Amino acid sequence: MFSLAVDAMGGDGAPEIVIDGLAISAERHPAARILLIGDEARLLPLLARSQAARAICTVRHAPGIITNEMKGTSALRLRDSSMRLAMDAVAQGEAQGVVSAGNSGALLALAKIVLKTMPGIDRPALSAISPSACGDVVMLDLGANVACDSRNLVEFAVMGEAFARVVLGLPAPTIGLLNVGSEQMKGDDRIRQAADVLRASPLAGQFYGFVEGHDITAGTTDVVVTDGFTGNVALKTGEGALKLAGTLLKQVFNANMMSRLGYVLARPGLDRMREWLDPRRYNGAVLLGLNGVVVKSHGGTDAEGFAHAVDVAMDMVVHNFNDRIRTGIAELGRVAAATAPPASGVGGAATADDATTSLAPTDHAASRLATTG
Repeated sequence: MFSLAVDAMGGDGAPEIVIDGLAISAERHPAARILLIGDEARLLPLLARSQAARAICTVRHAPGIITNEMKGTSALRLRDSSMRLAMDAVAQGEAQGVVSAGNSGALLALAKIVLKTMPGIDRPALSAISPSACGDVVMLDLGANVACDSRNLVEFAVMGEAFARVVLGLPAPTIGLLNVGSEQMKGDDRIRQAADVLRASPLAGQFYGFVEGHDITAGTTDVVVTDGFTGNVALKTGEGALKLAGTLLKQVFNANMMSRLGYVLARPGLDRMREWLDPRRYNGAVLLGLNGVVVKSHGGTDAEGFAHAVDVAMDMVVHNFNDRIRTGIAELGRVAAATAPPASGVGGAATADDATTSLAPTDHAASRLATTG
């Protein structure tokens, strides 16, 4: 079995950036086996110049390429694309995970159709790591599901907790539900129901409660759970705030001779801050809840950023991430079964399947895939 199937043709700088990133990954993961899928005529000459990447890669030809402009429905019909064949390799048991810097919407659509969600998971969630004052924070969902119900939020909490354990190495990560206030009466029925379930679940000791937008950068909790619409807005707002801060700093330090001298004196500290906030360090959003590991690299990243996305995928493969999710969902189902009232008109206790299903409201919002940046 290959460790990962890599879409060599996805991303702005593909396939060159992908090969350079895999050369870095070969140093970090020398035992990895990578199924590199793409245009063989372009990949083989690049690999011939990179002994490190060549040592861990096996090339499989794929004539088709999913462009950034292609819609998800069109991508599903292109069965010979590098992204589709990478997904097929995981579905058929050849590889344990996929890494792609290609079209986000196409990747989400293919992952849901080809790999499908794990048993007990209603919808997958897009998760990523962001910086905070207290260390790294896991956020989900970041755009895979625009509308979510209470059951989805509970499942996101289980998956986010497992993700924080594996990728951040936290033994007992704390969990917060993003809300418009921290008081228990704040928010709609959906988020209050999710909070009630988490307080009665095996994660009760790690559940902090409701958090607000400023708590994300403050690092109040290790995991922040929300629906895909709110999460994507929060993510893009944070990215915009960082860019604004960088622009304003440049203007301040270029204002006059004294400010330029101040920049020289402050440069060591600014370099440390730039390294801490380097977006390449946080590259690699993960689609959680599928029958396989799926990592989305930013399309405009460089080799170092792509290598970090591979790092994330390898962490999840090596530490059996999906097994942790299965365990968490199973424990949640057992607790729900134990606390559920007797089935109406039968006189016996509700089954675990009935109890787990009862977490979701009767009127489900339609599932929708949203393209992320």
